[in-house]
Amino acid sequence: MTDFLQRFAEDFSALKVSNLHRLGELYSDDVHFRDPLHTIQGLAALHEYFAELYTNVSQLSFSFHGYDQLRDGAGYLRWKLTYRHPRLRRGQPIAVEGCSHLLWRDKVYQHHDYFDAGALLYEHLPLMGPAIGWLKGRLA
Repeated sequence: MTDFLQRFAEDFSALKVSNLHRLGELYSDDVHFRDPLHTIQGLAALHEYFAELYTNVSQLSFSFHGYDQLRDGAGYLRWKLTYRHPRLRRGQPIAVEGCSHLLWRDKVYQHHDYFDAGALLYEHLPLMGPAIGWLKGRLA
């Protein structure tokens, strides 16, 4: 594991709504962030995204369990996200595994998350959840 990836994971997992000003310590001003649900360009837009994310959930945490450096300035973090949202799954914890591909110089300038958006969100929506569950059962 690399020092950069370990330090980034530790600092990222310490983020919360009250210390999002620390995003600038992790990300460059021109950061490009992408996940299955969003594409965000720039540190200011990323700050807005995280502020909304942390405000809308009652609990959110990342636990990192894999650090894979590919070459200088490029690597993957493997993680588990656990969160609670008052209107999803009756406020019970929801967990999803994923990974982040990071490119960095002194700070991360590209962050691309990979995870199952259905397991994160869609399966827990009142109308879509049962339909997705039925479909998954039919395809298995």
